[in-house]
Amino acid sequence: MVTLDDIRKPIATSLDEFEVFVRKSFNEKEGTLLAEMIEYILSSRGKGLRPTLTMLSAAATSATGSFGKRTHLAAMLIEMIHTASLVHDDVIDESNLRRGKASVNARWQSKNAVIVGDYILARNMDIGLKSGQFDLLSHIIGNMSVLCEGEILQSDHANKMDTTRDAYFDIIYKKTASLFACCASAGAMSVGAQRKTVESMHKFGEMIGMAFQIADDILDYTPTEKTGKPSGNDLRERKITLPLIEVLEKVSPEKKSEILNFLELCTTDDSAVERVRAEVEREGGVEAAKQIMNRFLQRAMSELAHLAPSEYRQAMMDLCTFIAEREK
Repeated sequence: MVTLDDIRKPIATSLDEFEVFVRKSFNEKEGTLLAEMIEYILSSRGKGLRPTLTMLSAAATSATGSFGKRTHLAAMLIEMIHTASLVHDDVIDESNLRRGKASVNARWQSKNAVIVGDYILARNMDIGLKSGQFDLLSHIIGNMSVLCEGEILQSDHANKMDTTRDAYFDIIYKKTASLFACCASAGAMSVGAQRKTVESMHKFGEMIGMAFQIADDILDYTPTEKTGKPSGNDLRERKITLPLIEVLEKVSPEKKSEILNFLELCTTDDSAVERVRAEVEREGGVEAAKQIMNRFLQRAMSELAHLAPSEYRQAMMDLCTFIAEREK
C-alpha cells in the first residue's frame, strides 16, 4: 500500500524548508492571542497534499528537476487559502472538532475564528503582492471566489435536498478539485514550464481533486471502526453525495421518496442515518461511486504520459494510487 511518506520522499527536504518558510511568513508577535491562534492552526494542518502536489509538479516539469522559493511561495499561497477555508467551514458547520482536536471556533468562539480566517487570507494576499510574483498571484487568488461559490451551492442544495449528478460534480469541482488543479498548474508555472505543460498539470490536478473528494464522500458511508473517523456526517447535514446519487437515480420513485424522507430526519436521528447508509450500501451506491472515482484517476494518470520519467512523476502516479486506497 502506498503511503504519504512514500509520496513525499523525493521532496522531503523541500517540504521541511517549506514549513520553515510558512512559519516565518506568519510569524506573529509572541504572547498575543493572534500568535496563539495562528500557531494552533499551523500545527493542526492535515496531510499537506496541496503543497506536496505543487512541489512534485514543479520538480516533474522543471528543466533541471529542481525548484526554489518561487515554488514555495506558490505552495504557501494555496495552502493558506485552503487552511483559512477550513477555519471558516468549521464555523459554518458548527463543528467542534478538526482532525481530532478542538476546532478554532470551539476553542476561541466563532467570532474570533471568522476574524482569524480573514486575517490569514489578508496576510496571504499581502505576502503575495509584496513578492512581486504577479503571474502566480493572479493564477491562484481567483480560486478564492470559486471555493466560496462551491460552498454556497452545496449549502443551497443541502437545504433543498435536490442535488443532482451534474450539481454534485459542479460542487466538488469548485470546493475541492479547483484548488488541486491550481496546485499542479502553479507548480509548473513556478519553474517556467511551457503553457501546454501547465495546462496538462491543471487537468491532472483537477482529475485527482475530483477523485479525492469522491473518495472522501465514500468514506462517509464506511463504518467508523474501519476509518477511525465518524461516519454519516454528510447525511447529518443532508448532503447528497455521489454514493447516494447513484442509488436515487436507479430506485423506483416510491423508494426514492422513502430514502429522502429518512434523509430529512438525519439531522437529529442517528437511526435514520444508519438506515440511509445501509440502503446505499445494499443498492451498490458505494461501489458505483468507486468506479467513477477510478475513472477520474485513470484520466489523471494519462496526463503524466508526456512527462519524462523521474521519481517525481512516479510520486504523482503513487498519489493516484494513494487516493484510490484511502481509508481515512
